[in-house]
Amino acid sequence: MPTITMKNLLEAGVHFGHQTHKWDPRMAPYIYTARSGIHIIDLKKTVYMAKQAYEALRDLTRMGDRVLFVGTKKQAREVIEKEASRCGMPYVSYRWLGGLITNWVTIKKSIARMKRLESLEESNSFSKETRTKKEMLELKRELEKLRKNFGGIKDVQVLPEILFVIDPDKEAIAVAEAQKAGLKIFGVVDSNCNPTGIDYPIPGNDDAIRSIALFAQTMADAILEGTRSIDSGAEFTDDDAQMDEDSLVNVQRYQGEYDEAGNFILDETMDGPDNKNNTEKTENKDAEKPKAEATSPDASQAKPIEQTPKVLPLVKEKKIETINKIKIKKKVSKIKDTNK
Repeated sequence: MPTITMKNLLEAGVHFGHQTHKWDPRMAPYIYTARSGIHIIDLKKTVYMAKQAYEALRDLTRMGDRVLFVGTKKQAREVIEKEASRCGMPYVSYRWLGGLITNWVTIKKSIARMKRLESLEESNSFSKETRTKKEMLELKRELEKLRKNFGGIKDVQVLPEILFVIDPDKEAIAVAEAQKAGLKIFGVVDSNCNPTGIDYPIPGNDDAIRSIALFAQTMADAILEGTRSIDSGAEFTDDDAQMDEDSLVNVQRYQGEYDEAGNFILDETMDGPDNKNNTEKTENKDAEKPKAEATSPDASQAKPIEQTPKVLPLVKEKKIETINKIKIKKKVSKIKDTNK
């Protein structure tokens, strides 16, 4: 049963946005405040818009529309695969290939190729199709790559009518193709995203694993209720907790989360690639300062450096003289040959 309440959202870290200098001004209506250089998302609007998205997705799937789940970032892969499989919908969790929607004819050929290789693998007939071990290994690698890209959509015969996406900013190509094809778009939008191109935006943290899992589970339950008429008993309330100073104190302590495999994933909102590059640059500058002082020339060493420009013209003059002498010798030899 999906339960979207203020308390659950606070516990899942849904209110953490990105750093303030990374924000998209079009997200201003959904931002509550800023703390420690990080935007805080207004969870009351998150509850309201999540309820709207739930009801719309339930009604659309009840009419027979299919949903494509998209989430290729590391935090979202396992969740997207799990929830999409649970409700029987296709998904893309590894990489969005350009033209997956707009060039569906070509994508279908790649899926057919993958199915053919899978049939060869099941019948252990790779050796019959190849002559050497190297060719057989190449076929296995090709199959592995095709599974990563098309494993979640191999059973799709017709393009879906709905797109549910985690982080529309990262999946900008998928969103653009869906808009061009006229698909309905549902998406979890963080403070750095553009919500104007999303039909049903849900403001929230799109980097935290618990936040992604909460929204993906809610959308999957909406699909199950629409397709199989299973009453999930969804609850959406915003009066069980308040966004006060106590709930915002943990902004500085939030660093990231552990995924299902036990690996710690650092949240991009707290220590993104820009911050790492900045810290590395400052450290490199500090490290270069003493080296520059140690290698700086003394007054005694500066004299030969000043004299070097004076020596260079002399060397050039000597080279020119030798070249002229060679030319004169060649002319003299030619004159002698003509006289003979």
